[in-house]
Amino acid sequence: YHLYNRGIDKRNIFFTENDKKHFQLLMYLKNQKENKKVRWGRVDKNKLMDQESPGPLVEIVAYALMDNHFHIVVKEIQENGVSTFMCRLLTAQSMFMNKKYERTGPLMCRPFRSKHIDSDRYFRWLISYVHLNPIDLIEKNWKEKGIKDLKKAKKHLHTYVYSSFLDYFGDARPENYILTKDALPININDLDDVSKMIITIKEDGE
Repeated sequence: YHLYNRGIDKRNIFFTENDKKHFQLLMYLKNQKENKKVRWGRVDKNKLMDQESPGPLVEIVAYALMDNHFHIVVKEIQENGVSTFMCRLLTAQSMFMNKKYERTGPLMCRPFRSKHIDSDRYFRWLISYVHLNPIDLIEKNWKEKGIKDLKKAKKHLHTYVYSSFLDYFGDARPENYILTKDALPININDLDDVSKMIITIKEDGE
C-alpha cells in the first residue's frame, strides 16, 4: 500500500529537522504489536533501534518525509495492520507537535490516504517517485520541466536523511531498522541510480 497524508490546508506538518527525526522514530516504535509508551526526552535512538522488535504490524519498504506531507510504502502482514499503525503513528506525532508548539486542533488531513499497489510496474514507478520526492526542496517543478542540475539533485538525495533512499543507496545507519528490505518485491539494484528512477517516472507515470 502507498500511504500518504498532508497538513491541513497544505500547511507544514514538520517545522524543524527534529520534528522529522521524531516522526522517523515513531515509524519504528508504533509499528509493533505491543504499543509501548515512551518518554521521548530520554530516548536513545541508537540503543532503541538495536533492540529486538516484538513483531511489526506492517513491513515498511520505503518512505519520504517532506515539509507538508509524507509518503510511506508498506506491506500489511497483520490484520488491520495498516489502520492500526497509521492511527498510532499520526496520533502520536500530532500529540508531540501540539505539546511542543502549544497548538491545538488537527495537524493533518483525516483520514489518511491509502492506495493499493496492484502491479509490478506501478510499484517500480512508486518507489522511484517516493525516493525522488525530496528533489522538490531544491527544484519545485522538476516533475513537469525536468531536472536542471542532475549532479546537484543526486548530491541532495545522498545527503537528505529523511527518506529511505540512503538505506538502499547509502551507508548503514540506525534508521535502517525502520525498513523490512526483504519485503521489497523488486530488485532495488534495477533502480540504483537517480537517472534510472527519473526514466522510470517518465515512462511509467500515471
